[in-house]
Amino acid sequence: MLFNSIDFAVFLPIVFILYWFVINKNLRWQNFLIVVASYLFYGWWDWRFLSLILFSTLVDYTIGVLLDDEENKTKRKLLLWISILVNLGLLGFFKYYNFFLDNFVNAFSFFGYKINAQGLNIVLPVGISFYTFQTLSYTIDVYKKKLQPTKDFIAFAAFVSFFPQLVAGPIERATHLLPQFLKKRIFDYDKAVDGLRQMLWGFFKKIVIADNAAQLANEIFNNSSNYSGSTLFLGALFFTFQIYGDFSGYSDIAIGTSRLFGFDLKKNFNFPYFSRDIAEFWRRWHISLSTWFRDYLYIPLGGSRGGVWMKIRNTFIIFIVSGFWHGANWTFIFWGLLNAIYFLPLLLLNKNRINTNTIAEGRYFPSVKEFIQMSVTFGLTVLAWVFFRAENINHAFNYLSTIFSRSLFTFPNFPKMGDALKTIILIIIFILIEWFGREEEYAIAKIGNGWNRVYRWVWYSFIIFLIMFYMKTTETPFIYFQF
Repeated sequence: MLFNSIDFAVFLPIVFILYWFVINKNLRWQNFLIVVASYLFYGWWDWRFLSLILFSTLVDYTIGVLLDDEENKTKRKLLLWISILVNLGLLGFFKYYNFFLDNFVNAFSFFGYKINAQGLNIVLPVGISFYTFQTLSYTIDVYKKKLQPTKDFIAFAAFVSFFPQLVAGPIERATHLLPQFLKKRIFDYDKAVDGLRQMLWGFFKKIVIADNAAQLANEIFNNSSNYSGSTLFLGALFFTFQIYGDFSGYSDIAIGTSRLFGFDLKKNFNFPYFSRDIAEFWRRWHISLSTWFRDYLYIPLGGSRGGVWMKIRNTFIIFIVSGFWHGANWTFIFWGLLNAIYFLPLLLLNKNRINTNTIAEGRYFPSVKEFIQMSVTFGLTVLAWVFFRAENINHAFNYLSTIFSRSLFTFPNFPKMGDALKTIILIIIFILIEWFGREEEYAIAKIGNGWNRVYRWVWYSFIIFLIMFYMKTTETPFIYFQF
């Protein structure tokens, strides 16, 4: 079920009314309703994949209970590895089987050996990369004794399948979200209103910014051989705002929806395009995934505590694995590699944590230095996104070679230039709103709060009007569903 669908517009109020006005006095029934609603939400795409969520839930719940009763270190480690192998095995089979098979065949073909191997016609289950990592965090934290395992299966099932963030995050830690299912929740009007406001901004990002930018980015990337460097650069810019508006928009809707039901999810995006270096960008982009890899991969590998070569090794591992997590394509791996190259000088010079505050904090405008830093970081990010969006490595390099040619200095020209100009205006408005709201949880968290009621509702009505005006007749899936 898509957030931007009529189905969800009907689904959400029904669940909300049942949750707060019918079974609000019974915590266990509330959790059970969340499980049922979440399975319905997920099964709307393909009910067959519900078995995967249920299986993963059963495995990690059982292992958590067994770990609680087991003190033998060898047996505890065995239980942990069962969870890791089962979860990553499912993820690897559905997401990477054909990738490894194709590359295995190609490698032998390179040396003159022909292997006949038939790939599988496998449909990637929506959100498997997200809920797999969420359940793994539970088992790992129980193993490390950072979390007491729950004996409440319904609460655990609700934690794994919680519908607002099930298919595209944020990837929640069990230490943060699971305890919220175990305590009574009381309706908070102010929190609910704040949730609706954040949902509104998420829909604006998705429908007004991302979907419009997507049409233009697709036109340019799909026909890149026909256009000049300036047009291709414009296409890269459109994709840059498409992926941000789409993914951070989903996170805003997920976090806002969770607030309606009395839950707090972790912030997943913190205005990343206002970053002053790549290290800051990665502290602000897809925060739940970045911190997951930091805590469960980077630090166990030694982090930055070792010598220079260990720092280099761990940096490349974390970024390449992050790229591979996004998809079974060499373009994603190269995207991760490129970001590692961006990040490495900062790490080696111990400058990777010099920009931890908000840019131009307490000021309307950045300094000249901050503006240059922000522009350079944004430019590097735009170039990296070309690999993320390209069909293959050759496409990406051809795309970039055209950008860095004399045609970069021509005026962009392609059939949808009229739509492009309108979208650029919308993006500029979007950037300004994000800039002035960058110190808040989300851009419009405080905008309009102190205004006269009439002006405040004119402001919200204007956002709603733009959403309705640009809403497509056909539902457009969120970009991260494919990951």
